[in-house]
Amino acid sequence: MGRIIAIDYGTKRVGLAATDPLQIIASALDTIHAKDVLQFLKNYDLSEGIESFVLGMPKKLDGTDTNATPHVRQFHKQLKKHFPEKPVYLHDERFTSKMAMDAMIAGGSKKKDRREKGNIDKISATIILQSYLESR
Repeated sequence: MGRIIAIDYGTKRVGLAATDPLQIIASALDTIHAKDVLQFLKNYDLSEGIESFVLGMPKKLDGTDTNATPHVRQFHKQLKKHFPEKPVYLHDERFTSKMAMDAMIAGGSKKKDRREKGNIDKISATIILQSYLESR
């Protein structure tokens, strides 16, 4: 059984989270520059084995697209092209950044750590992955 990777895609940074090999626990993995994410995922697949991807899909409250949605759709196409044998599930990512910030505050993170946007991105990816796991 391979790992499930969650992706919180942004045009600058990409937050990543992964399950354990038994697909029970979601953990923050890393924050990667957007231009390097596909190569990172290829290397990760070789070392750990990826079963599938969960891609956070940004939507407004009314379900319409945000400014980021076209970028995520383009990345979705690239992901399917580079990993044609692996399923890519789209998952609602509304409020994940706010939830990530709240989790950091509740966890006692220092203000300096909360200002680091990369930390929010990988925690957002973890929330997306946990939500996906709970919905299965």
